[in-house]
Amino acid sequence: MRKLILGLAITLDGYIEGPNGEYDWCFTDQDYGLNEFFGRIDAMFIGRKSYETAQQYAEQNNGETIPGMPKLTEYVFSSTLKTVKENAVLISENAIEQAHRIKKMPGKDIWLYGGAALTQSLMNEELVDELWLSVHPILLGSGKLLFQEQNYRTQLTLLENRTYETGLVSLRYAINNSRL
Repeated sequence: MRKLILGLAITLDGYIEGPNGEYDWCFTDQDYGLNEFFGRIDAMFIGRKSYETAQQYAEQNNGETIPGMPKLTEYVFSSTLKTVKENAVLISENAIEQAHRIKKMPGKDIWLYGGAALTQSLMNEELVDELWLSVHPILLGSGKLLFQEQNYRTQLTLLENRTYETGLVSLRYAINNSRL
């Protein structure tokens, strides 16, 4: 079965975006393991807000969302969107059931790209297998937190860690999906 990997940038105090949705604090001066990661995946799960933000960015950058990103099957999870770009798949009903089905399909691993609400839903259903967090050396103080309060603990196993000269620390964890 394919793994679902939450991979994203996060601040040391746990934020994935600033109070106005900004992500200007993210380092873009080097690869930080992205190309290696791209070799592991062939699909992406993305929520509506992240999808719309990515589309706006791509429009301003010659259609490129992330430099070097290969062609991926994009599964856009939204109950409000009616259409998505060509080669993307809109998941508007039975999101959890559809996520289970897609994980069972043949292929490489799947990148859970973004959407705090989508991430929370998939985490609650124990569908996320790995966390790959690029921890940036900044304290934002406010914004959108990656993880919301929950009534259970999630045990993690460290798979890999890398430290970069910029102070960014890349952490990969396996999620032990038995609730504590």
